Amino acid sequence: MTTSTWLLRGTRTLLACGALLTPTLAAAQGTSRPSRAPATRSGFATDRLARIDAMLDAAVQSEEIGGLVALVLRDDAVVYERAVGWRDRESRVPMTTNTLFRIASQTKALTSAAVLMLMEEGKLGLATPASTFMPTFAKTTVMQRTGAGDVEVPAQRAITIKDLLTHTAGISYGTDARVAERYRAKGLGPAAGFGWYTANKTEPVCVSMDSLGTLPFVAQPGERFVYGYNTDVLGCIVERASGVPLDRFLRERLTQPLGMNDTYFFVPSAERARLATVYRSEQRRTVRADTGARGQGHYVDGPRASFAGGAGLVSTARDYARFLQMIAHGGSWNGRRYLAPHTVALMTTDQIPAIYGPNAGFGLGFETVERYGASGMASKGTFGWGGAYGSNYKVDPAEGLVIVVMINQLPTTSDVVARFQTMLYASLVESRQR
Repeated sequence: MTTSTWLLRGTRTLLACGALLTPTLAAAQGTSRPSRAPATRSGFATDRLARIDAMLDAAVQSEEIGGLVALVLRDDAVVYERAVGWRDRESRVPMTTNTLFRIASQTKALTSAAVLMLMEEGKLGLATPASTFMPTFAKTTVMQRTGAGDVEVPAQRAITIKDLLTHTAGISYGTDARVAERYRAKGLGPAAGFGWYTANKTEPVCVSMDSLGTLPFVAQPGERFVYGYNTDVLGCIVERASGVPLDRFLRERLTQPLGMNDTYFFVPSAERARLATVYRSEQRRTVRADTGARGQGHYVDGPRASFAGGAGLVSTARDYARFLQMIAHGGSWNGRRYLAPHTVALMTTDQIPAIYGPNAGFGLGFETVERYGASGMASKGTFGWGGAYGSNYKVDPAEGLVIVVMINQLPTTSDVVARFQTMLYASLVESRQR
């Protein structure tokens, strides 16, 4: 089933199966005993969903995780929503469904959507060179490995908007040994938390990205998939193409009209109590992460100057699901159009098949599933991504699903999110696949 087919389904109410009478041994002996079929909710077996509850409870009790929020929609109806564990375990503050989470790279999808909104307005194109808006990108270089060692050479062609959207510009997070010290000297790479972290910076993101353009990259444009500052560069391009800061553009063009009232680059002081605590894995159990860039971060008390399009947002499960519903509905939500269906198709279709791989692909902001089994039980055509703090999302158009799991754990050794997704699909007994 395609995304466009899903558009025609509309909102469905939760369903429950009625009782079914089946023959039993007692009936054969002359005593009739009705047998009730397992209850379902929008095609999910409720007894199987209950197994997910038990798994999550066990993960909290063993301190494998501090807590999480999971939200699943099918055809826009809530199938599963649960907050489990602790927002702050040490203070005994329970997790709630309106908890705020650092979503890190889940920011990329919103920034990518912003770029494509500007493309629809004719302010840029996929083939537009980044240097149109970023002068330091006019003559980029690449640190190339040779028999004589690493050599800095000119890029063979200009980096384009499409290269940045598909992470094929050759731009890393600057933590690679061959460029790390150069990046550190500019306040990037090892000097920026894990490379992607900029919430503690006192300079606007465009200042950082202009500086990035003077540093060597690690692959030629279009050569391979390199995950890095690509979407942060795009965030600066949004600012320069639109004439307004990225936080304002996202707020006025996406989050506010979508009703995403809990999505920010920096948490308002009045809402600080709702921000989840960051935990980290240590000997298979979680401990409270330190303060600073590699821990709790600067999302409340930071300088509030750098709006990082690649990893800067804080949001809730409900807010992020609303953005995904808009994408799933072909760019329209509640009577308002944000993107054209053809644009959404570009976002959710593999654009680099020869580079990313045969079983999974990458569109203009999302990873795509190209073969059933490439990403657990997700259907072919599913798209999604995740964040460095462990959060993850998937949109499965074939099944009409939006799946969001929010957790703040960095680094983590837990596979609880993957187990959740597997058990969720195992609960889907009324599939549209067969």
